[in-house]
Formats: sequence, structure tokens, C-alpha cells
Amino acid sequence: MAMGIKYLTSCAALALAVMAVAPPASAIDASRLQDAEQNPNDWLSYHGGYKSYHYSALDQINADNVKNLEVAWIHMPGRSTRGLQSMPLAADGVLYYSGSYSRVYALDGATGKLIWSYFPELDEELVSMQTHSPYNRGIALGDGKVFVGTVDGRLIALDMKTGKPEWDARLLDSKKLTVGFTGAPLVVKDTVIIGSQGGEWTSRGPLFGVDIKTGQKKWEFLTVAGTEDAKATWGNDSWRTGGGGAWMPGGYDPETNTIWWGTANPAPLYDWAGADWQKSGPRPGTNLYTTSVIALDPDTGKLKFYHQELPHDAWDFDSAVGEFLMIDRDGRKLVVHPNKGGFVFVYDRANAKVQNVWRLAKNINFVKDIDPKTGELIGRRDLSLGKASSPLCPAIAGGISWNSGSYSPKTGLWYKIGQEWCQDIEVVKTTPITEPMAQLNIGGNFKLVPPPDGPARGHLDARDPVTGDKKWEVTFSEPPLASVLATGGNLVFVPDSRGVLHAYNAETGAELWSHYNGVGHNGGIMSYTAGGKQYIAVPAGWGGMVADEFPALFGEPYKSMPKDAGALVVFAVK
Repeated sequence: MAMGIKYLTSCAALALAVMAVAPPASAIDASRLQDAEQNPNDWLSYHGGYKSYHYSALDQINADNVKNLEVAWIHMPGRSTRGLQSMPLAADGVLYYSGSYSRVYALDGATGKLIWSYFPELDEELVSMQTHSPYNRGIALGDGKVFVGTVDGRLIALDMKTGKPEWDARLLDSKKLTVGFTGAPLVVKDTVIIGSQGGEWTSRGPLFGVDIKTGQKKWEFLTVAGTEDAKATWGNDSWRTGGGGAWMPGGYDPETNTIWWGTANPAPLYDWAGADWQKSGPRPGTNLYTTSVIALDPDTGKLKFYHQELPHDAWDFDSAVGEFLMIDRDGRKLVVHPNKGGFVFVYDRANAKVQNVWRLAKNINFVKDIDPKTGELIGRRDLSLGKASSPLCPAIAGGISWNSGSYSPKTGLWYKIGQEWCQDIEVVKTTPITEPMAQLNIGGNFKLVPPPDGPARGHLDARDPVTGDKKWEVTFSEPPLASVLATGGNLVFVPDSRGVLHAYNAETGAELWSHYNGVGHNGGIMSYTAGGKQYIAVPAGWGGMVADEFPALFGEPYKSMPKDAGALVVFAVK
């Protein structure tokens, strides 16, 4: 038995009986994943394809007939603790998705009939200790398998046809570190790549490359001090418990064989050193490679280049947002990446050199600005010990969150959610943590409050992703926490926090249709075809760390909204 791999000998307790036979499927190999955007009938990876467009070219459902959109079928996964945050995938008419506790389902895409389900055995005591438990944000497909991470530190491969586990790889000692996997993996050729969460814990935020056939670990990259040069940016050996992480899936550029990944914040989140952070405090220095975008070789895990978006992040505005929109513009090959601070960075894909930086959130005061030519921070607001004299903007939940925007090559617009909220903050001095352990390391107390320019709110912007020029905007009374979907039918779908799914005209922002799903959304949305018919699939189910702040800030319906109910709701034009 290979070290770190647990071959399961008994699947009866873990995979339910096969309920139906899956339709024939062609192999999901490297070439099919690379060409995913050219076949909109499927949705093969978290963003639909490596370019991270998060867009469906399907147009059977369009601006003219969306008024006839109705619920086609619903699947109730059960035990939806802290809601459903998953991004469904679809291949050859079969829909796959994950629920809380890393449960995985394969359903007939036309009827919703269960084909198989898989319930992993988890360390329930460990799950209950984690801040990020027990939700799962997505799966990956490849080599005839479905891949899912667990919050107790494992990556599991399931047979696509039967749901039976083929291998189960333990990558993290979650009992020691209290970190695991909540985000979706990314399949690149013969490697499955997955990053851990842990910015407020005391790990070093590893990112793993795993052999797709065997589950053997091929490489590991530490987002905290992953190179000797990076180690020198952590004073007093603070890299040992530096936090970090890479908790959302990244992107892949096949032309240069490069994966792009966003990394999380250092620990403790809030630093009492104030402006003297280079020399004093709990983690002196710039703290590489936290709150950065990193470019790695997917075959070896070797670092190619990087850009640290916020050197010595002292606000928890990390860069782990898993969105790397790859665009060719005027002969330039670019990648667009948003971060929690409310800014959007545009990079040269060849070397991560900054080409532009623009603001999506309106309420920002942790810096005065970021230089659009160099990416350097202008006018940092470093927090000192005690209560801040004025709110910090944006709040810890970010001016941008992990939910994905959508780029339409048809309109040339990127549809992205911005969040307007701030927080009262008190920085506290914590006992130094010198060895990794099951220990939170926050360094502050906070409370979300409205921003100076009005009530807390969210907005959907339609913008040029490179310049940031805005064409239209729709305002929401509370920030939508779910992802956005643009389609070839000239539509933009937004699942909001109250539980309403909206459809807007992609050119004008005019609302064309809506449907109430009964509970708030904070997961994914995608489109696919089954039996020649187009469907829109959206998980409904409320919960999670950001959602926990809504009752105090907004009141009802969030005070009464359940956090243990969820359903996958699938729509079609009847």
C-alpha cells in the first residue's frame, strides 16, 4: 500500500447502490478539457473551461423566451449544513455535484433521476472544529473519475459511472492543523491539483499536485515560504505558522503549460505592528507568497513567477478568489484576477507583470489606491493595537468574494458582483504561536457595519474586464453571494441572497425574469444540455462564514433563514 493512500476495501458504507445506468460517455481527457469552451453542451470544470469565462454559449434559452423558464426538476441532497456552495458539472447529459460533507451525486441531466451517490466517512469531531466546515464548493472531472476534496484533508477519486471510490489520498494531517479542502480541484493533463484552506489557522497553506491514476502525491507547493527567498520575508521564523492557503481552484494556460493560482492571507489576520510591520509584530516582512497570484508548472509544482497583490496583508483581503479570466486583447495575452480588497488586477500572462488595476468596490480605505502600472500600494492604512478610530473598508467579507463573475465573448463584458460594506475593528495582541497546531490565529475582533456612502449593499456590474469601464449596474439591497452566469442567449443570471434567481438582458441590464427558490443562494450556477435541451442548474441553500454576518447587518429574512436546507434547482423552457 503506497504511503498516504488508503484503498477502500468496503464501499457499501460509502457509496449507495447504483440507481440507474449512466448513458455512454466519451473520455474526459486532456484534449477534451482543453477544448471545453468549444462544446457548451457540457460544463466540465469549475469555470466551464480553462479560460475561466464561466460562460455558456448555449442560446436555446434566450432573452425572447426566458419569460417561459420553469422548474424542470429538483434534487434534495439532505444534510445541507451551512447550505449548498457547490458548482455543478455536466458531461454527456449527466449532472454531477457535491453537497455538504463532500457528498457527491450523479443525476440524469434531463430528469434529475439519481444515478449514484457517494457519502465519504469523515472525522465528525474534526469537522465540527473547523471554521470552514462542512461545506464543499465543487468537484472536478477527468480520466473517467470524479474528484472531491474533504475537510479532513483527503482527495478522493470516484468512478464516473458507478460512484465507487478508486483511490482515497490523505494529503493533510488535519488533526494537527485543523485545515482541509473546501474548494474544487483542477485537472490538468495527468495531474489533479487542489489547495487547502487555512489563512486564519497555523498551517503553511499547501497546494498539491496528485497523480490522476494512482492518487500518489507528485508535488507540494507551500504558499507560505515555499522557496528560500520567500522564507526570508518572514521575520522571527514566523513562516512556521504563517497561514496562507489556496482554497479556490485556479486557472490553466495550455500555451505556456502554466497554472495560475490565488493564495490566501497570512496569520494572524490582523497585525498589531501598525506601520512598523517590516521589523516588528507577529510576522515581520512582506510574507511571501500569501495574498499573491502564483504561476506554477503543473507537472512539477515549480514556481515560474508571481505577483504579491498585497505585501504583508494586514486586513484579510486575500487573493485566493479562484478567477483567472484569460483574454487576448490587441495582440496581448492577459489574465484578469479580482481580489477581496475590491480591486481587479490585469496581468501579462507571460510573466505576471501588471498591466492595469481598477476598482470594482466603491468603499475602499485600507489603501488610497493601487498604481495601475506597477501594482504598488499607495497610502497603506496599517492598523495599530486597539480599536480603530473609523471603520475599515471593505469588511473582512471583501469588496469581492469567492463567487465567480462571468465573461461573455459575445458582448465583450465581464459581469461581476461588488460588495459595499465596512467593519468596526479592534486589533488585539495574541500569544505567539510558534508551531503548527489546531489553533485559530485571528488577532482581532470585528463587526460589519454600513459604509460611509449609504447602506450595506451589493451590485452587479457589466464592465470591460481590462479597462474596468462600466456599461451598466444593478444594485441589490444585500450582496449576492452566489456566482453569475452569462449565456449566448443574451442573458445574465444572478442567484441572489434572498433566494431569487434573476435573469437580465446582457446588453442593457434590464430584468427579464425571476423565480423564488425558497432559500438564499451562495453557490454556483451553470448551463448544459441533456437530450438536446438546455438547462440552467443552480444550488439553493444558505450558510457559511459570510452568510453568518447577514442577520445582524440586514435583519430579516436572514434571521429566520434556515442554514441546513438545500436543493439543486434545474430550469428549462417548457
